[in-house]
Formats: sequence, structure tokens, C-alpha cells
Amino acid sequence: MLDFEFYAPTRIMFGRDALAGLPAQLHKAEAKKLFLVHDGSKGTQHIVDEVEQVLKANNISYVEFSGIQPNPLLSRVVDGVKVCKKENIDFILAVGGGSVIDTCKGIAAGVKLKDNEDIWKDYLFPKNRFTDAIPMGVVLTIPAAGSEASFGTVITHDELKMKRYSGGEALLPKFAILNPVFTTSLPPYMTACGVFDILSHLMERYFVNFDHIDLSDRMIEAVARTVLNCAPVLVKDPTNYDARAEIMWAGCVAHNKILEMGRTHGDWASHDISHEISSTYDVAHGAALAIITPAWMKYVYKHNPAKFHQFAVRVFDIDIAYDKMDCIAEELVDRLVNFCKVMGLATTLSEIDIDSSKFELMASNALDGREHVGTGNGIYLLNKEDVLNVLKMAE
Repeated sequence: MLDFEFYAPTRIMFGRDALAGLPAQLHKAEAKKLFLVHDGSKGTQHIVDEVEQVLKANNISYVEFSGIQPNPLLSRVVDGVKVCKKENIDFILAVGGGSVIDTCKGIAAGVKLKDNEDIWKDYLFPKNRFTDAIPMGVVLTIPAAGSEASFGTVITHDELKMKRYSGGEALLPKFAILNPVFTTSLPPYMTACGVFDILSHLMERYFVNFDHIDLSDRMIEAVARTVLNCAPVLVKDPTNYDARAEIMWAGCVAHNKILEMGRTHGDWASHDISHEISSTYDVAHGAALAIITPAWMKYVYKHNPAKFHQFAVRVFDIDIAYDKMDCIAEELVDRLVNFCKVMGLATTLSEIDIDSSKFELMASNALDGREHVGTGNGIYLLNKEDVLNVLKMAE
């Protein structure tokens, strides 16, 4: 196990009455003028209305900002920064899922930059971590990205069609309100995309070439098994509170870094490739991951078959002789694909009308500014040719 430092200061308020704790948290943060950010959709308006009622009842001044779309855009970050500076905003409240939260993180950091500074450089070159930001909190409506308790943010450049990640401890939300009831009205497709995003966060951390990490391995496995067991329940009964609660907490735990302590950061190649699909074709992040992850598994498993065998046995209960590594990997991929189909997700690019015409462009963009996709701590480093091969396997 590697040495590590764990820091997770976000206060989680979980349950049916979690929103009642909002005024106390805003008072604790000394918020004087709030920036209320949401996507503006009909699906979340009832939650925004509840939040506004709480703010008005407690005489909390706020400015509303909406129109945040999936695969959130840099332009909305820039617009939000301008409004915050003009209105002297001192606290941001994100009401939404990963797209809204990630936009708010960009805005929170952007407010601290000088007017002539380009915030995109911190996304394009993520080694330039954000070190200062105005504080923010979250009312979560979509369990998926885990952004409610992480310091990461992912934004798409409108013109370049590039999707990039950055982060920094300054972006950690002060609090996150998690009420599973707020997720019961989610469309099945959004639920499914969120579920696979959570699974992907677990698998990206799991598949590393590093030994003596059994505790965190088993923690990841437990969360993955919970997601695999609870998600199909929501296909049959979308209002099942207990299943919603398990998925919501799993999404938070999967990305607040506790599951990567003592091990290397993870692989993240599937995420990098999926970002290119999302930015090029405006495909939901979880949907892109459901297509790329099985293809990535087939492409790289021979570089560490024992790790895939362990995941297959411990998470999917696959019982095949240890020396049949190819069979184990194939069965693992098949079961993951079948899970996606149960959830109503496509598992090939052709199913969502994407052909090979932009493979070259996506592979080039994925490697723009870096020698390989992923962190370099995972199963196998992928160069441009490898990315092309994974895309072809996902056709």
C-alpha cells in the first residue's frame, strides 16, 4: 500500500429531510449573496422551487443562473463568471447533477482570475490546478458524476469541441445535500447513464498494476456489487427509495477519493476516449462510457489478466478455471454488456449512429497536448493508434 493523505471536507446531508439543513450551512459559510445555478429543465424545476422557497423563507438574497446543458460548455462558465463579478456573488449553490456542479466549479475558480486570464488553460493543462475559488454547495439531482464531493471539474470548449478535466482542493464543495427522493423523477435513460458513470469511476480506480491493495480493492468491489444489484430494481420500480438511496450514496463514495487511497490514481483511459465521443457528438457521458469501457477491456486485459480475473470472480461471480483467462475476460465483458442492455444503454457506436468517419479526429484530439490517454497509472498506456483500435472495437 502506498503512503497517502486523505482530505474530504465536504459535509454530506443525506435523506428525505436533508434540504432543511441548507440555511444553517449557508449561515456557517457567511453567504451574503448567492448564485443559484441549475439547468432550467422542467424535470428539475420542482427541486429548484423547493430550494427557492427555503432561500426566501430565510431572507437569503440570490441571483438565478440557468441553461446549463449536459457536457457543460466553457461559454456558460465565462458567462457565469461575468455575472458573479458584476453582482458581487460570494457563494454558489449548484442544483443539479455533474454538468451543473462542474460548471459551478469553473465559475467559482474563474471569479478569482483576472479579467484577462483565460480559464481554459487550467483545463487544457490540468497540472495548473485551481488554487483559489469562491465557496460553493450542492443540492444533488442526478447521482452519477460524484462531483458533489470531489475537486474535479470537466468542461467542453464550445469551438474546439474538446472536453477536458481539471481540479483542485479549492473546488471541493462545502456541503452536499443528497435527497434520494429528488432522483425519483429522473427519466430511465438518465438514471442508466448515471449508473454506468458510477460503475466507471469504480472500474477506472480498480484496474491498476499495483499489488497489496486488498482493502481498497474489496471496498470498490462492494460498491460495484451494490450498484449492479440496485440499478436493475430501478428499471422495474423507478420510485424505489431504498434502491435510489444506495445508488446515490454509491455515486458519492465512488468519486470522493476514499476508494483510491493507498493505490495509484487509476487508469482513466476509458474516460478520456469517452470525452471525445461526448464532445464530438454530444453524447451523454455515461452512455459513451458504456460503449467504450467493454471495448477497452477487450483491448487491454492481456496486460494484467489476473486483475480482470479477480474483478470477474469477486464482482460478477464468474466461475471459470483460472487458466482460462481469455474465457474469463470474454465472460466479464459479456456480463457488463448485458447489464448495460438491461439498463437500456447502447453498447456499440453503431447503435447511436456513430460511424468511423471521425475516429481519426477524436483520436488526435484525445492525444492533443499529451503523449497518451489516461493517467499513466493504469493497466496499459494508450497512444493514438491504441485509441483508434479501441474505437474500432467499439463499432
